[in-house]
Amino acid sequence: MKLIGMLDSPYVRRVAISLQLLGLRFEHQSLSVFRTFSEFQQINPVVKAPSLVCDDGEVLMDSTLILAYAEALARPRTLLPMGLQKLQHDLRLTGLALAACEKSVQIVYERGMRPPEKLHEPWVTRVTGQLLAAFGELEKELSAQPFTVTSSTLRQSGVSIAVTWHFTQQMLPEVVAAADFPHLHAFSVAAEALPEFRAAPHGDSTFGANA
Repeated sequence: MKLIGMLDSPYVRRVAISLQLLGLRFEHQSLSVFRTFSEFQQINPVVKAPSLVCDDGEVLMDSTLILAYAEALARPRTLLPMGLQKLQHDLRLTGLALAACEKSVQIVYERGMRPPEKLHEPWVTRVTGQLLAAFGELEKELSAQPFTVTSSTLRQSGVSIAVTWHFTQQMLPEVVAAADFPHLHAFSVAAEALPEFRAAPHGDSTFGANA
């Protein structure tokens, strides 16, 4: 399998870390949807990161769908908890993390792609409120029940939360103050120390290059 996309994308990084935790081998091609658009287009005409080239050449996209496929490949190994109630709760946490991720990316794109005079502040204010609400819910969850942060115990919710928090702190630290979310910050620091996270660092490097 080959994972296509840059590790400065939280969605690409989420997949890279999850594939490792599931014990699945893969290659990584660090292509940008901006700087290397044409090259990316040759692999996936939609130019969406992450894209996963399966062993038979078929291309999947969207991190959640790629991870559904990865879970099927890795069985019985899984990043999802057993039992309906535990799964339900894990999906709630993952949903909150992905909501925060989406809103963070929207703010980054709004600032980076739109001319300053075209910036629509009511929209930015709304999206920022949604971002902070998602992190607020996650902070409450982690304060009530902290995660055990090891490679063998981390679930998909933990991967998604840690990757999203780190991305937001790299890109929008003035929007989401770490001091306001101490449990999320401490969890992120612990997760970033795991070998699977270190092998796929946020940025423009290739998976495994700095491990």
